[in-house]
Amino acid sequence: MIKTNIDMTSDKGMVKNLIKFVSPLMLSGILQLLFTASDLIVCRYFGSEHSVGAISSTNALINLIVNLFLGLSIGANILMSRCYGQNDKEQGQRVAYTSIILSTIMGVIVGIFGATCSRFFLQWMGTNEEIIDLSTQYLAIYFIGVPFSMIYNFCAALLRAVGDTQRPFYFLTASGIFNVCLNLLLVIVCKMDVAGVAIATAASQLLAALSVLAYMRFKKNNFFEFRFKKLRFYRKEALAITRLGLPAGLQSALFSISNVMIQTSVNDLSTTLGPAAVDGNGAAASLEGFVQTAMNSCAQGIVTFGSANYGAKNKANIRRVILRTLMLVALAWVIPGSIVLIFARPLLSFYVPNAEGIEFALQRIYITVGTYFLCGLMDSFAYALRAIGYSVLPTIISTCGACGFRLLWIFLIFPLDYFHNITWLAISYPISWFLTALVHFICFAVLFKKLNFPSEEHGANAVADELPARDKADVNICNQH
Repeated sequence: MIKTNIDMTSDKGMVKNLIKFVSPLMLSGILQLLFTASDLIVCRYFGSEHSVGAISSTNALINLIVNLFLGLSIGANILMSRCYGQNDKEQGQRVAYTSIILSTIMGVIVGIFGATCSRFFLQWMGTNEEIIDLSTQYLAIYFIGVPFSMIYNFCAALLRAVGDTQRPFYFLTASGIFNVCLNLLLVIVCKMDVAGVAIATAASQLLAALSVLAYMRFKKNNFFEFRFKKLRFYRKEALAITRLGLPAGLQSALFSISNVMIQTSVNDLSTTLGPAAVDGNGAAASLEGFVQTAMNSCAQGIVTFGSANYGAKNKANIRRVILRTLMLVALAWVIPGSIVLIFARPLLSFYVPNAEGIEFALQRIYITVGTYFLCGLMDSFAYALRAIGYSVLPTIISTCGACGFRLLWIFLIFPLDYFHNITWLAISYPISWFLTALVHFICFAVLFKKLNFPSEEHGANAVADELPARDKADVNICNQH
């Protein structure tokens, strides 16, 4: 096995290696949220009256458009992890080059589409007239930086697939500090309000993309490298990445659709309750993000370590990865979740300038954060299914169990007078998490029991015969030298 930062295919020291893998990933996610929170806090104290609500109201829409394509980075991560598990450096090199080109093309398309259609989508969501101009201004500038964000996320996924979570953390930290400093300059000194925040975000995304590309260009990686003169698009690798990643992207997009509908419902409440409802909901979502990111970072250990052991044909290790990762997910819920619940009110005061907005936020936080472990279970078993070769199934389950349920709740339950408030809107989250996690677990238990790896003497073709039909091509690709 080619030496890399973390050994993902050995039972010896697995918990230590998982912690070593997820810690920088978790810190990266939390730092990213802190930097995003700094946008809201700077606007809270130095921006206009409703700049916090203007930025918060765009989050669901940004996630809807961007996450569809970022899901493909999961496909790049899975395919690179399989190649790593099979010790196929040549194939890993082709995956790397194809991923960089894919991310650039998709980033440009998403950036143009998002920047030109911003106001139309905000109007469709029923954004409050008091904040729609600010929201449009922020969103149009934000999407200019999306191509750089795509490149960074794909390259970071490739590095994490071979066990390197530290470098993406360093690059994100540097770009985040730059973001905060530029925020302060543009908002406080230049008085640019939400436009200054958006410019700082786009500039920091550019810095992160350049940093990770420079590292891949000038520093020797243990499994793949990046050279401009060798940059080439490989059709088979692109199809494999798409086959593995597109379902994850669709799942993220569908989750975002349900969140857009929830944001639309909050916007509807704001017509009677005022912009404070939007401010409070955005602040609550920002705090919840810290808990969700901590758990999801741990859960990602399943798809990376599980995929590597899938490539290495080690069923016992896949089981160990899942069980030990679930312990980390539980811990990642208890610690930050307790902090958020205990200190919710003072933390929210950093975001929201009025007591009314804080009360709206508290109604949501006590329900969602208190039950967030259900979300961690849902993510973990969805990643587990993808790690053993099932990309479409978790998308179908999540679409029906989480997205479909929330939409039914919004259209059938929420309009009723008794349920037409933020509390009952928030209750839809834990119910959907529980239902989806339960179905994911049942499907994984059945399919994992059927998973059998042939002995190595049967060769690569035998391995492909054991896989779901839609994934045979992926493994055959990984075995071409």
